Amino acid sequence: QVQLVESGGGSVQAGDSLRLSCGTSGLTSTSYTTAWFRQAPGKGREFVAALWRNAGRTYDADSVKGRFTISKDKNLVYLKINNLNPEDTAVYYCAADKTLILYSMTTPRQYDYWGQGTQVTVSS
Repeated sequence: QVQLVESGGGSVQAGDSLRLSCGTSGLTSTSYTTAWFRQAPGKGREFVAALWRNAGRTYDADSVKGRFTISKDKNLVYLKINNLNPEDTAVYYCAADKTLILYSMTTPRQYDYWGQGTQVTVSS
């Protein structure tokens, strides 16, 4: 059974950094694509970054490029966020899928597995 558990969110000030963690279980570590999405109040779920299966190539959304970094260490997938601003306030979700194709990487409904989310609140 695949399980994803996010942690590391919190309330921070603009300009701070955070590292979110996603603990994964039930995945054969390299055969799944893992990704981070976020959902701000009243908005849809937005793709942030992905770590592609097997080769481990990373992809970032243009809106966060240069500030967000996805990485992996064993069964943990991280999202490092630098220079946070109030527009980054959202619930951040970890997702995983085994059969995802590249052009659907940014589409939430293409992912089979989701964590419960971790809240990030940024004050100005």
